[in-house]
Amino acid sequence: MDYNLYVYHVGEDDAKKCTARKLAKFGLVKIVKKANLLPKKAILLNPLAKKALSKEDKHIINIVAIDCSWKNVEEFFKNFKHKFFSRSLPYLIAVNPTNYGKPFMLSTVEALSATLYIFGEEERARNLLSKFKWGLNFLEINEMPLNDYKKAKNSKEIIEAMKEYL
Repeated sequence: MDYNLYVYHVGEDDAKKCTARKLAKFGLVKIVKKANLLPKKAILLNPLAKKALSKEDKHIINIVAIDCSWKNVEEFFKNFKHKFFSRSLPYLIAVNPTNYGKPFMLSTVEALSATLYIFGEEERARNLLSKFKWGLNFLEINEMPLNDYKKAKNSKEIIEAMKEYL
């Protein structure tokens, strides 16, 4: 399926470390600076969402990541009022230089790639990550959980698979 990748860019992070901007340079994501310009029917990657992303969401072709500082993530999502299909990603280990080795604290490229991988779009996930010298390590370090999550049919099965890694 041809997924549309959007990044709502809040501008809180160091521009030199911003994975979303680099992806946009390659034409791999569309950066949006006003929330009202985001597509209405979209998956919002929200680390605070109660429902986990799974294959049951793969029919939704618009995927939105928020590029904001992890320091402000709770405040941001608490105040973000737009209606989307809000989904959290399961347990994965970050390999980006800022949060290396920390579970759940993924960069924008890691979050989008994990989503694509779970939806069975491994090559596209690999393509996004290949733009960063550390990027493909994300797939290596998270190979087992990503493959388990990809097999899961729904959010409940994702949660069950995730328990193996916690």
